[in-house]
Amino acid sequence: MNIVAVTACATGVAHTFMAKRVLEDAAAKQGYQIKVETQGATGIENELTQSEVDQADIVILAVEVGIAKRERFEKVKKVEIPISTAIKNADGLLEKIKEKLQT
Repeated sequence: MNIVAVTACATGVAHTFMAKRVLEDAAAKQGYQIKVETQGATGIENELTQSEVDQADIVILAVEVGIAKRERFEKVKKVEIPISTAIKNADGLLEKIKEKLQT
């Protein structure tokens, strides 16, 4: 599975980067490709291109705040979740997404 994600918390510091790390770790463990863009106090880092978004099987928006350039995701399959869900259970989240995509 090819995944792209955006993480963004209210302060744009700790949870943004914690979510990035756990999503990357869970994807690697399950053998998936993932690229995670962070939108935090320092702005957008590791920015997703439209091509990367369009080629993804799913977009994960693990966000607590409005995000910049949201229009990139209008025409693709996506799931939007609280950032805490990604941090607490990234493995379970990816399993649920896999099940949904297979149906």
